[in-house]
Amino acid sequence: MEVPFFATPRASRYSKREEKFDTSSHVVGKAKRMQNEKSVVQRNHAPAKKAGEFLIGNDLKVTRLGFGAMRITGDGVWGEPADRAEAIRVLRRAVELGINFIDTADSYGPGVSEEIIAEALHPYPKGLVIATKGGFNRPGPDQWVENGKPEHLRSACEGSLRRLRLDRIDLYQLHRIDPKVPAEDQLGTLKDLQAQGKIKHIGLSEVSVRQIQQARTIVPIVSVQNRYSISDRGSEDVLDYCEKEKMGFIPWFPLAAGQVSRDDSPIRRLAAHLKATSSQVALAWLLGRSPVMLPIPGTSKVPHLEENVAAVELKIDPNKMQELDGLARAS
Repeated sequence: MEVPFFATPRASRYSKREEKFDTSSHVVGKAKRMQNEKSVVQRNHAPAKKAGEFLIGNDLKVTRLGFGAMRITGDGVWGEPADRAEAIRVLRRAVELGINFIDTADSYGPGVSEEIIAEALHPYPKGLVIATKGGFNRPGPDQWVENGKPEHLRSACEGSLRRLRLDRIDLYQLHRIDPKVPAEDQLGTLKDLQAQGKIKHIGLSEVSVRQIQQARTIVPIVSVQNRYSISDRGSEDVLDYCEKEKMGFIPWFPLAAGQVSRDDSPIRRLAAHLKATSSQVALAWLLGRSPVMLPIPGTSKVPHLEENVAAVELKIDPNKMQELDGLARAS
């Protein structure tokens, strides 16, 4: 039976790195839970779907609020999480809440995130899209070394297929375009893997408009994953390009690791007016910013996941969106 969904837009508050959680507002009496369980489940069945849907590559229908699986690893995106059982609960709860787009990478752990996803969700429910990435070596915690050599990308893809227990990856993203390797060799390798049936669609990460245009002369590109949030607008031109070309735009670091929740953040004032948390407002703003926007907020805690999903309940009128846009630039 589906666990009832209790989060509301004002359900809770996170601060530093979006992981320091105040659980006081989630204390609900057992008797009250049992009494309201049926009505809550009916009212909030798959609430994430209220974010709307997007077709990646014109054939992968995903809910526009996804889940980023980087945080289900250890400190420094390295090794096992502090609580593997909770990481599994997070993934299963995400699917219960209507999320059907999970983003990961072979470098998260490395390998740990993909292994936990398979442990939690395989055999995968129909319609679940798992996107992964390749293109980094990981010598240690918080260390990232670009590696776009064809042999590395082939090995990375094979490893992801094995860990995720898949015959084909729906969306495989080049984690970075390695400047030490010709882009044609990197993208050509992904094109070969696609031809072999190991990859369905290809995406890019941390690229400029010019790099996207160049890549598209080699292989079709269906999505771009760049750092972007209400307080980090450096990829505005890339987002506009994706919207024009109807390509998915996946903002990583969508909550800027709690920066939007700082005491001095002007976004907090509007959040208080909307009776929501700053992080929820930031997610609602992203969803309203563009129809091709696919936020993937991540967490290692179920209550935080539910708080993020509750952001789809926020209704921000156009005037407030305009005001919020100004506050975002000011912050």
